[in-house]
Amino acid sequence: MIDAGISMKRIRENLSVSGISPEHLTGILITHEHSDHINGLAMLTKYHAVPVYAPCVLAENLCRCIPGLERCLRVIPVGERFALGGMSVTAFHTSHDTDESVGYRVECNCALGFATDMGCVTEEVERALRGCEAVLIEANHDTDMLVSGPYPAYLKRRILSPCGHLSNADCARLAVTLADSGAKYIVLGHLSRENNTPERAYKTVYNALRGREIYLACAPMSGRLTVCVGETARCSQ
Repeated sequence: MIDAGISMKRIRENLSVSGISPEHLTGILITHEHSDHINGLAMLTKYHAVPVYAPCVLAENLCRCIPGLERCLRVIPVGERFALGGMSVTAFHTSHDTDESVGYRVECNCALGFATDMGCVTEEVERALRGCEAVLIEANHDTDMLVSGPYPAYLKRRILSPCGHLSNADCARLAVTLADSGAKYIVLGHLSRENNTPERAYKTVYNALRGREIYLACAPMSGRLTVCVGETARCSQ
């Protein structure tokens, strides 16, 4: 599992849809310590002995956020593969306003990529995601909605900064790069409720990908999205 930003109850409910319980989890990969990515981690690790994986600086910050987490924390390298549950996992840095923020590339029968919470697409991100068959990438905001919206100026500057969040337009450019390097399934995630809509995000990326054979989906702002990667793509919410 990647991140644990919702309550333990909701995590259990979402896992149960796929016939999984927390005891079945080999580990939890954490991207960074912002609350919307670790809200359920304390309770989940309190009641279930699930290892938590994070790179060094992030691991230190997590220990400060969640007392007692040291007992289940596993420090991992960045940029080097490590084995987890029969898979090969590689963490890579993303550009976000934390001491250390990462995305993940997971390889088994195919390569899957996960990258959200980044103000810009660095060479490291692009290199890590190239060749992935399926990716979840951030389409956080529509720039016009953000600029004209109700957020205070300092928060708009933060989101628009190179260490903020990825816009629909920037996401579309990344999607084209990944599609041209082999991606067949692209999911748009981490949408802002105030500064974006699934329709805007999907349309922006869809138009950029026009003419390419890509399965494109937009994760709902609440609820579930299930995508089966294979010869026949299947999506359910």
